[in-house]
Amino acid sequence: MSHPLLQLDGFCVAYRTVEAVHSVRLHVNEGEIVTVIGPNGAGKTTLLCAAMGLLPSTGSLALHGERIARPGVETMVARGVALVPERRELFGEMSVEDNLLLGGFYQWRKGRRDQRARMEEVFEIFPRLRERRPQLASTLSGGERQMLAIGRALMARPQLLMLDEPSLGLAPLVVREVLRVVSQLRSHGVSVLLVEQNARAALQVADRAYVLEMGAIALEGKARDLLHDQRIIDTYLGIGKKE
Repeated sequence: MSHPLLQLDGFCVAYRTVEAVHSVRLHVNEGEIVTVIGPNGAGKTTLLCAAMGLLPSTGSLALHGERIARPGVETMVARGVALVPERRELFGEMSVEDNLLLGGFYQWRKGRRDQRARMEEVFEIFPRLRERRPQLASTLSGGERQMLAIGRALMARPQLLMLDEPSLGLAPLVVREVLRVVSQLRSHGVSVLLVEQNARAALQVADRAYVLEMGAIALEGKARDLLHDQRIIDTYLGIGKKE
């Protein structure tokens, strides 16, 4: 029996005495796009950061069925997990090319010297980045910066890509373009865990979804089912806006 790529069970995250994420049970299978939606302050970003090892957590986190006793960033990267944070955190005074090369540094340190070939693969996914190759990251548009942030993460050859609010601050047309590319990552062998405030866009691109409210899973199911669930429509998609 194959195990999920990522499995969280009884996963909790606390800030001092305040528990921000409570007993979350969640999994991502290989080849899946899974989204976590919910209101501001529900704990979505906290969940991703803890799963990446940026915050301490309790409970169980397993990759391919193997429990990771103490998740840490280096451990997670070594196991094929990458995170694109909400603020993208690009190096603004470096070129697009140099930002991408930095994304491949872990693979280079392991002795893998195919960063240029991997960069070409990223350019195939994001042709606009090829056009902007020598340009400083700080001069890119919001959509281009998001593409670069995702491309930089892909340079590490992750099996699981965790995306935190990729639509934040982007125009609707750009959001559709970015999420269209995200939906194609499966064909490149990358599974996705997507945290997104734009519930409609997230549900349209995902296979399965979890609704996080006040740090706990309130609802879960197939994304297409939740897209037409009246509770989700009323709370997150706008009353009466079925599609």
